Amino acid sequence: MSPKVIYSIIIGLLAALFFLPFLGGVHLFDWDEINFAECAREMIILKDYLRIYINYEPFWEKPPLFIWMQAFSMKIFGVGEYAARFPNAVCGILTLIVLFLIGNKLYDKKFGLFWAGAYGGSILPHLYFKSGIIDPFFNLFIFLAIYLLILFYWKKDSYSNIFLPKNAYLYLISGGIILGLAILTKGPAAYIIVCLTLFIYWILQKFRFYINILHFLLFTVSATLVTLIWYGVETAVHGPFFINEFFTYQYRLFSTPDAGHAGFPGYHFVVLLIGCFPASIFCIRAFGKQDQPYIYQRDFRIWMIILFWVVLILFTIVKSKIVHYSSMCYFPLTYLAALTMYQITERKIAFTNWMKYSLIAIGGLFCLATLVLPFVGMKVELLAPLFSKDPFAKANLAAHVNWTGFESIAGLFLFLVLGLSIKWLLQKKYDQGFGTLYIGTAMFVMLTLIFFIGRIELYSQGAAIRFFESLQGKDVYVITDGYKSYAQLFYSRKPPVTNPKSYDYDWLLRGDIDKDVYFVTKVDRKKELETMEGLEKLGSENGFVFYRRKAKK
Repeated sequence: MSPKVIYSIIIGLLAALFFLPFLGGVHLFDWDEINFAECAREMIILKDYLRIYINYEPFWEKPPLFIWMQAFSMKIFGVGEYAARFPNAVCGILTLIVLFLIGNKLYDKKFGLFWAGAYGGSILPHLYFKSGIIDPFFNLFIFLAIYLLILFYWKKDSYSNIFLPKNAYLYLISGGIILGLAILTKGPAAYIIVCLTLFIYWILQKFRFYINILHFLLFTVSATLVTLIWYGVETAVHGPFFINEFFTYQYRLFSTPDAGHAGFPGYHFVVLLIGCFPASIFCIRAFGKQDQPYIYQRDFRIWMIILFWVVLILFTIVKSKIVHYSSMCYFPLTYLAALTMYQITERKIAFTNWMKYSLIAIGGLFCLATLVLPFVGMKVELLAPLFSKDPFAKANLAAHVNWTGFESIAGLFLFLVLGLSIKWLLQKKYDQGFGTLYIGTAMFVMLTLIFFIGRIELYSQGAAIRFFESLQGKDVYVITDGYKSYAQLFYSRKPPVTNPKSYDYDWLLRGDIDKDVYFVTKVDRKKELETMEGLEKLGSENGFVFYRRKAKK
C-alpha cells in the first residue's frame, strides 16, 4: 500500500477510537439533538421516508438526508442516543481522512496531518462529531463542493505544479452533485454560501470571469438534479404546500431571531476564538503575509479566507445566534491553522510570544473551568443566591449529582498538555509540540464528556427526561406546558396519533379526554396549571413540575 493509504487508514482508526465510543452515554439534548432523532423515529414508525414529521405532523424546517441517515442508523442499532449520534461519528472519520488527503495533495503528508489534527484536536469541531445535529455533514458537503469547483478552475486554467488527473468537467459536475447533497441535508443556505464565496472571489479577481456563465449553470444544474430526489418527488406526490412552507421557514430563519436564540453582534467571533481552541490561535497568524512557493497554494489560501469571512459575516448578520451556525468556518479556520503550523515547522515564521500567551490564556480558561467545577458542584448551594431572580435555574441546582472531585483530572490533564506542548514548541521541537497539543486536546474533550456532560445534563433536563421515560409503553398523552421541548415525544416514545383532538391544548386541559394526560411545566411557569381544576399534582423535581389529568372511565 502507498504511504497515503496507510496514513489514511491510521487516521481513520484513530478517529474511530475518539468518535465511536460513549455516543450513547448521555441523553440527547433539547432542542436540536432530540428534534432530529424524533424525526427519524417517526419516519421509521410511519414508514414514510419522503416526508419529515415531528409529533406526527409535517415538519418543514429541514430536508431529509440527515434524517434518512439517522433512520438507517436506528434500523441497525435501535432507537436511542447511540444511533442518533452515529452518523456524525462516521462523518468525523470521513472528514479527517478527507482533510489529510487534500492537505497531502496541496502540500505534503505533514500538512495533511496538521490539517486533520487541527480539526480533530480542536474543541468544538471534535465535539460536533459526538453529537446528533445536522451540521457536520452539511459543512463537509459544502466544503467539498467548493474544493471541487476550485479544482475545476485550476484544471481549466492549467495551473502548474499540481497533479489533476481527471477531466475538468468531472470536477465541476462532482462539485455540483455534492452541493446538491448539502442542500438535501439542511437547505438552500448551502447554495447561498457557495455563491457568495464565488462572488467575492470574482470581485478579488477584478471581475474576471474565472468560470463562465455556462460553467456556473452546469454546476447549478448538477446540484438541482440531486435536490429533485426529494424536492421534486415531494412536490409531484403531495403538491407544493410542503415545499412552500419549507422555503417560508428558511426566509424567517435568516430574517428574524428564533425565541431564545438572539445574541450580540460579536457572538460568532467569540464562539470561534474560544470554541475552536487551539486551532483558532494559529489561524490568526495565517491572515498575515505567507511565503508559499506555488500559485495554486496561494490561491487556495485566498479561497479559504474568503469562505471564512463569508460564513462569519453572513451568520453575524442573521438574527438567530446559535453556536453551530458558524461551524462551516471550522474548515477554513483549521486550514489556516495548519498553514501557520506548517510554516513554523519550515522555519518560515516563528512561534511567537503572543501565540504562547494566547494558548495559556484560552487554554487556562478550560483548565480553570474543569478544575473548579467539580468542587463548585460539591457546594452548589453556595450558588443559589446568584439565581434568586430565576427560580427554575435555582431549582435546577438542587439536582442530586454525585461530584467526587476526581473529575478535575480533565483540567489537570489539559494543564499538563499545555505545559509540555508549549515547552517543546519553545525548544523548536515542533512535531512533538503540535502533536501533543492537538492529540492532548482531543483527549481532554473525551475526558470532559465522560466526567462532565452527564452530570451537567442531570441539572438541565435530567428530571424531565426520567419522568418521560417512566411513561414509555403507557397509553397516555404527554405534553409540556409553558416551554418548548421535543423530549416528551422521543423519551416517552409517543405512538402515532389516533385522536386528532389531542393536538388541541384546550381539549387536553379542559375537554372530555379519552385517556390520561400528563403535563410537565417549569416551576416559574406553573401558575395556570396550579389553579386548574381536575389536575393532580404528582410532584416536582429540580425545577420541573408534574401533573396528571385523569380521563373519566
